[in-house]
Amino acid sequence: MEATEGTASLTAEEDRIGQFLVARGGPFYTLQLQLGLLREDAFRAGRRAVLLVGLVWGMPLVLSIVAGDAIGTYAERPYLLDPGAWARFFIAVGLFILMERQVEERLRKHLAQFARAPILAPGSLEPAAEAVTKALKRRDSRLAEIICLIIAIIATIAGSFRMIDTDISTWLVHVAPDGNSFTLAGWWCIVFSNTLFLFLLLRWLWRLCVWSMLLRDLAGLELRLVATHPDGYGGLGFIGKYPNAYATFVLALSCVVGAAIAQEFLAGDLTGEAYGIVMGVWLLIVLLLFAVPLMAFRKPLAKLKEQTYLACSALATRHHRAAERDLLGKNISASEDAEKAAGKEVPDPSKVFATTQKLSVFLFSRSALLPISAAAILPLVAAGATIMPIKELLKILKRLLLL
Repeated sequence: MEATEGTASLTAEEDRIGQFLVARGGPFYTLQLQLGLLREDAFRAGRRAVLLVGLVWGMPLVLSIVAGDAIGTYAERPYLLDPGAWARFFIAVGLFILMERQVEERLRKHLAQFARAPILAPGSLEPAAEAVTKALKRRDSRLAEIICLIIAIIATIAGSFRMIDTDISTWLVHVAPDGNSFTLAGWWCIVFSNTLFLFLLLRWLWRLCVWSMLLRDLAGLELRLVATHPDGYGGLGFIGKYPNAYATFVLALSCVVGAAIAQEFLAGDLTGEAYGIVMGVWLLIVLLLFAVPLMAFRKPLAKLKEQTYLACSALATRHHRAAERDLLGKNISASEDAEKAAGKEVPDPSKVFATTQKLSVFLFSRSALLPISAAAILPLVAAGATIMPIKELLKILKRLLLL
């Protein structure tokens, strides 16, 4: 009966821990539910992506066609040749919606492993479930999404002052002797398209912060780690792979950065040397964005390594002194120390000792972050391909990915 109750309790805690669904909840999700754009049991990501891309990218296209600004040479700055519009409104907005199920399912799988392995000690199950409940409240925060929207609006308004200050007419701005003015497509982008793009971006960044805080809370609990675990991370190797769930998100952001680089190249304002620096800095930013949350586990892993190392060291001293006495009849050092042979043979901890020395306290590895690195760099490589030889691009790419 006790075993049955224990199993039921464990299942209940596992269910609570598995309730963290990063793509759901919050005012924007609720609004989409009320509008029938999705259901609680169906994301309908494809439909929503088509709808939102149609609104943020398709509507400016229609307005540009009406105004005669959709097609032309690059010097005329037509809408369909603007890499920024393609990157932000077509690619990024679409991917922000399409990635929802992928990110949610992968993070949920990683989180469930804490209880399934189990990595969490029995006494940590309830606190872990409470940490998930706290994370869900943060995810659903009305204030957080309002702040995201306010920042998006302010950033869009600030950017509009820079866009209208130009000497060349574009699909966004009409230049006239009596003053510059935004086109209808430009107004649509300011009021809706760019604001929605920035809101979705900030909303995903906030939810990444929520996930990071959840990892921090879990790292502070009692964990069932073992220094000799074959993953080389004390049994936590699975959580070090979570950044790969965000590969699509990184790809979307990198397309926006790549579009900005392409525009600078076409305007002649970016040199090849500066381009390499930009790529390196962007890759560093991306890796830090996903590596820093994993630093929460550095402390328990470092403690595990130190304590296992000291325990093995003490046991190794006993084992090898006993072996020395058996071979030489006495101990060379401190021979007067009357050590008596134990009732049973002292085990040799050499293999455990060697494995412990190899234990990594940093969960992020090159192989785990390779998809993220590729997603961060490839759009920038595509931007560089507009003016740079392929051989030079490959050299830069190889140097960055082998860091």
